[in-house]
Amino acid sequence: MTIVEPTSHDADRHQAAKRETLARMAGQIADFFKSYPEEQAVPAIADHINQFWSRRMREDFVVAFDTQSADIQPLVQAALPAIRRTSR
Repeated sequence: MTIVEPTSHDADRHQAAKRETLARMAGQIADFFKSYPEEQAVPAIADHINQFWSRRMREDFVVAFDTQSADIQPLVQAALPAIRRTSR
């Protein structure tokens, strides 16, 4: 039996896939709320993520997009500061 050690390339692909998945999921939430006025949509997006995403998902999302939020929809960008961070 041969054990194959994961490479850094595998880890990078995994992180990229996780980032894309979180961006897609947040975008689906934003799509639902986009017909609302922005002042209602932004807190509703953050509230949904805070209520229904696990701590790990929220932390991964914040880490992935806190400094590079250009890859997520504008409503999600606006909601990002209201997403609860986990304490480490």
